[in-house]
Amino acid sequence: MEKKIDVVALGELLIDMTNNGVSENNNDLFEANPGGAPCNVLAMLKRFGHEVNFIGKVGDDIFGRKLKATLEEVGIGTENLLMDKDVRTTLAFVETFPDGDRDFSFYRNPGADMMLRKDEVDTELIKNTKVFHFGTLSMTHELPREATIFALEEAKKNGAIITFDPNLREPLWNSLDEAKEQILCGMKYADYLKISDNEIQWLTGEQDYTAGVHKIREQFNIPLITVSLGKEGSRAYYQPEGKDEIIVEVDSFLSPETIETTGAGDTFCGCIIHYLLEYGIYELDENKLKEMLTVANAAASLITRVKGALRVMPSLDKVNELAKSR
Repeated sequence: MEKKIDVVALGELLIDMTNNGVSENNNDLFEANPGGAPCNVLAMLKRFGHEVNFIGKVGDDIFGRKLKATLEEVGIGTENLLMDKDVRTTLAFVETFPDGDRDFSFYRNPGADMMLRKDEVDTELIKNTKVFHFGTLSMTHELPREATIFALEEAKKNGAIITFDPNLREPLWNSLDEAKEQILCGMKYADYLKISDNEIQWLTGEQDYTAGVHKIREQFNIPLITVSLGKEGSRAYYQPEGKDEIIVEVDSFLSPETIETTGAGDTFCGCIIHYLLEYGIYELDENKLKEMLTVANAAASLITRVKGALRVMPSLDKVNELAKSR
């Protein structure tokens, strides 16, 4: 069967309440930005012209309706976006520090994204997708965890490339031991793992990133692993079964225009998935990996120069212009 959808993602869709200065009374002002890592990834992929779709749940409230309208506006399919009449849309208040880094306070106990059930997952979407993408915010609680595992089993059975960004948000877990258990569960399915420098050190206990990657590979056969290094750039570790490992590192595109890092990792991830759609998981080489990381780093740099992510993903012209500036 010819697959008509490039990428289906499952997970959280929420409002990022990002600080936008202070009022004349010296009160914090917050801007309601559409967000949620899986849809940020899809929004970047849409910039590349890919057909994308989302599986998830929001509240049937002001924010949920705005989120659905935003996905439709940017071209993300919403056939399997459900509206919960009883539970509100999740909010994430984001505090941005002077260096652009962030801290999160989630209003999600429960949030509508936690109420997705496995019987609500549209298996036809999954059968029709080339890539299935997920994170771990849909694995923090029993209902969405069952839905996520069910979707993963369907994606694997139907030959999709499975891409995974753990995207650890510590406050949302009952314990870090539970978080580690679920991340390791997700790795069993992954063909591509996007992981950050602090996540891999925490997960593996290895301070050296290469040692951490090798520790993961001792347990899981994941052909492509990228490690995001923040201001230091990123690395790709590529080793399909039976082949020698290729390691590529590319510097970041630092900019004085950076105001916050919300969505940088998701933008990066979307670019990597684009290259997997272009070349497949087993047809990469050192030159393609270097080009892939350069484009992904450029896109991530551009998203740090604006507030929000989902609605304001960088254009391909700007990404390519920055990527070619070296």
